[in-house]
Amino acid sequence: MEIDRILKPDAFVYFVGIKGTGVCAFAELMHNNGIKVSGSDINEVFYTDAILDELKISYHEGFDSSHIESGIDLIIHSAAYSADTNPELARAQELGIPAVKYTDALGEWSAKFDSTGICGVHGKTTTTAICGVMMRAASLPAQILAGSASVDFEKPFPCGDNIDTSRMSGRSTLNLGNKYFIAETCEYRNHFLSFRPRRIILTSVESDHQDFFPTYESIRDAFVQYCRLLPDDGQLFYCADDPGAVETAQIIKNDNRGIELVPYGFTADGGFKITSYNIKDKKAVFSIAGFPDPITMNIPGRHEALNTAAALALTISLAREESGTLNANILTEGQIKSIREALAGFESTKRRSEVFGEVSGIIFMDDYGHHPTAIKTTLEGIKSFYPSRRLVVSFMSHTYTRTSALFDRFAQCFNDADVLFLHKIYASARENYKGGVNGRTLYEKTSAVRSALGDIKKETYYIDEVDDAFKPLCEILKSGDIFVTLGAGSNRPLGEKLFAHFKEVENG
Repeated sequence: MEIDRILKPDAFVYFVGIKGTGVCAFAELMHNNGIKVSGSDINEVFYTDAILDELKISYHEGFDSSHIESGIDLIIHSAAYSADTNPELARAQELGIPAVKYTDALGEWSAKFDSTGICGVHGKTTTTAICGVMMRAASLPAQILAGSASVDFEKPFPCGDNIDTSRMSGRSTLNLGNKYFIAETCEYRNHFLSFRPRRIILTSVESDHQDFFPTYESIRDAFVQYCRLLPDDGQLFYCADDPGAVETAQIIKNDNRGIELVPYGFTADGGFKITSYNIKDKKAVFSIAGFPDPITMNIPGRHEALNTAAALALTISLAREESGTLNANILTEGQIKSIREALAGFESTKRRSEVFGEVSGIIFMDDYGHHPTAIKTTLEGIKSFYPSRRLVVSFMSHTYTRTSALFDRFAQCFNDADVLFLHKIYASARENYKGGVNGRTLYEKTSAVRSALGDIKKETYYIDEVDDAFKPLCEILKSGDIFVTLGAGSNRPLGEKLFAHFKEVENG
């Protein structure tokens, strides 16, 4: 469907499933481009409710056919809904109102611009957010869409050192102009194949989403197919430290189509090689070969240096595009200074090493890491920033198929946690798992691995229901600890409840 002719400033677009992270972000992007936006979703509160309310985007709680009227020009819906199951989509079909899946609509939108898709099993959300702050710092005319809200997109720039972001709900989009479009693109169920990229950032390729990609080769081939959407003058920025990304890039190179391959990372050759990385005073300080000054960031983990190198590679590419020159030193002194300042103040996105409070000497964090590689690098990064603090972790694994396929790797990825609470598996409605892996079997295997480390201070517990961990954690947590809720399950509210409890205790 050619939706470009529909998406004019006076158009009315209705979103079914408007509270979803990606759908809400797309609704915000259209709202910011002068398009009238409304929609509907289930009657549950998500963080996106606050974003929609602040933007004054009206929406319905619950789905009803009466919400659909003839004045609607286009309906964009989450992939979770169809005309067979959703009364609003069924009504739209009766009225002849065009309806399109979110991912397909995003692909049509990307065709309007010089677009960059950011993909990978890990790191794509934070990389997209870093690209956004770099685009703004370099004054490049881009629109950015990330898969999670970032306060960095909402706060003013430059913002100084004392700005209070605690009341900001964050934004998933940043609108800096109409020439470039940079979006996080998801591999699950091949959703990213609707996107129209001229450039791609590939952060990582490894086995995941086993309900759809049963083997490593099947998910690798999906990324290869996506990269083959690049035009002959396109660019592929890939992480030289990730074997799957390197393999994918080599396949694209063997196609002999002239796509420019740009490596980045600690083992990369060229201008985006990370030449040093150190931790100093709870800050990461690292250098990238093609950037003249050291970079300082407040977020933990060597993987964040990789994300930054990827974003820098794209920024320099677009700066060259703007200038019409291939000059290697294209960034001005002013742009370099602004980029360094933006990175120094970068706070990442929701659910990515997100610190949502400190009380009674305890830091409370939340992270979306749900794959063994992401869990390991996240906990290593936190521990490197706070080596003297005890790290207490609540982890809820997401999907039986992923947990089963990566069972041994899950058991080995928590070694940096001093105290670990494991819970039941957060199942997906789309899977039909009949194997023997569950939350308790994961606990038994993980406990055995941690016991073999020989460190008697490593404690491992299993509490099936997340809420039942509240009381023992109230007794375990003490000043000097970091408490992290980790995973794509439903355990973040546990951290919020504990934070509120200790705040109440502290206030008497």
